[in-house]
Amino acid sequence: MNILILGTAYPLRGGIAHYNALLYTYLKKRHEVRIVSFSRQYPKLFFPGKTQEEKGDPGLPVEADALIDSVNPFNWVSVGLALRKRNADLVIFKYWLPFFGPCLGTICAILKWRRKTKVLIICDNVIPHERRPGDTIFTKYAFSFADYYVVQSDSVERDLLETVESPLYRKIPHPVYEIFGAPVEKKSARARLNIRDERILLFFGYIRSYKGLHVMIDAMKELKRSVNVKLLVVGEFYDDEEQYRWHISDAQVRDVVDVVSDYVPNERVGDYFSAADVVMLPYLSATQSGIAQIAYNFDKPVIATNVGGLAEVVVDGVSGLVVPPNDARALAEAVRKFYAEGLESRLSAGAASEKRKYSWDRMVDGIEDLAGASANSRTTN
Repeated sequence: MNILILGTAYPLRGGIAHYNALLYTYLKKRHEVRIVSFSRQYPKLFFPGKTQEEKGDPGLPVEADALIDSVNPFNWVSVGLALRKRNADLVIFKYWLPFFGPCLGTICAILKWRRKTKVLIICDNVIPHERRPGDTIFTKYAFSFADYYVVQSDSVERDLLETVESPLYRKIPHPVYEIFGAPVEKKSARARLNIRDERILLFFGYIRSYKGLHVMIDAMKELKRSVNVKLLVVGEFYDDEEQYRWHISDAQVRDVVDVVSDYVPNERVGDYFSAADVVMLPYLSATQSGIAQIAYNFDKPVIATNVGGLAEVVVDGVSGLVVPPNDARALAEAVRKFYAEGLESRLSAGAASEKRKYSWDRMVDGIEDLAGASANSRTTN
């Protein structure tokens, strides 16, 4: 098949860019593939982070054309008309934010007009974590041009079925993020990060209220009384950073919580995960989490809350521990149990075993199944 992937790609940063790079890499083994990325992804006024571009190693090299301006309707039309010349059999894009619905929907409408081109949406979210005016209208508009859908958790499957009547879809688990390399020895990773503490919990990724860092801070107050452990918070704040720092100070846990408030370049991600004993996902809401898939890539167990699709990935007692959401005492008790019962080795082995379920070949097989591609139609590059 001749496939176009619409969406974020290097040098734009973040999990969507990483996902698209891996999807491109695995699809390209069987098909002709090209990524069409953004010339402007977010207007600076609306972007909560410090920068939209990756400063370090791309991780995986991809061929991408930066053409799409997310806020310029004239651009959407011109890009759609230009891409029609590529005669794509299949157009794929990830859907994670309704803001992109008008842009991607319009381009797909033009690509499909009087053509046999099909559109497949990989749904990170159908309903976003944080609701905004226009979400429903933008989502329905984008989805009106889709032929197929991929969902990656039960919660997103339910949302899709409530939004689209009789959709043609497959549920395929979110694959592991392999883009950050292989695990390294814990002692070496800690030396590179100048970490001298014996026990390390890792909270990683963009910091927003729904991810529950404030609950984790309260859990550290509980833990400080009985367990010698350090929480490493690594990620850029998309909420008010000062309110979290005030919370850390007010809870009197500044000595057991370290904050690295920056986006981590690709080549440094592996050090943070390899240095940790366990990864913390104290989310208040979720569909699925790419952080869990990064943890699995590094054979790290996860302590997660039972929200959205997290408990589908983190198998309680096998690859991690699952606790109720918004419960600092339950989080603290899970950490106590993790260390008191010496669970790191067993749960790490469980994570290494579980990650075999989350292969990119399985994702590609599912996409081909939806699109009706036969073995004879595959193009080897």
